[in-house]
Amino acid sequence: MSYASPASHRGATMYARLGVETSAGSASPHQLISMLFEGASGAIAMARHHMAEGRVKPKGEAISRAINIVANGLKASLDAEAGGAEGARLASNLGELYDYVIRRLMAGNLHNDPAALDEAARLLESVASAWREIDPALARPAQPVAA
Repeated sequence: MSYASPASHRGATMYARLGVETSAGSASPHQLISMLFEGASGAIAMARHHMAEGRVKPKGEAISRAINIVANGLKASLDAEAGGAEGARLASNLGELYDYVIRRLMAGNLHNDPAALDEAARLLESVASAWREIDPALARPAQPVAA
């Protein structure tokens, strides 16, 4: 799976615009994608909380934030040119999944449906979990420091 590698400043600006509260300026492209997953998850959890409390406006704002992160962060970051035909197919499938997640978030908002929000959260967590599995920092065992 491949995501575009935004230039440091431009990438950090994009992530900040999406409302992911972190220090994105010094993060690697891999970390930036992880931050987007965390931001979307947090927004969905906040929407679920506001839904349970009957607060319509903050629920809608949280869902809008999650949609923005999925559409303009995760989906927009997909790089269909990386990885040849397999990479293009994977990017296309992920793009379709993100479109489905957005539809579920919109349905959750429209129908006040917590199950729709839960489904969107589960789907994103599934992809986020796979993304964490390929974290370059986790792929290499720590090297002992010579004394």
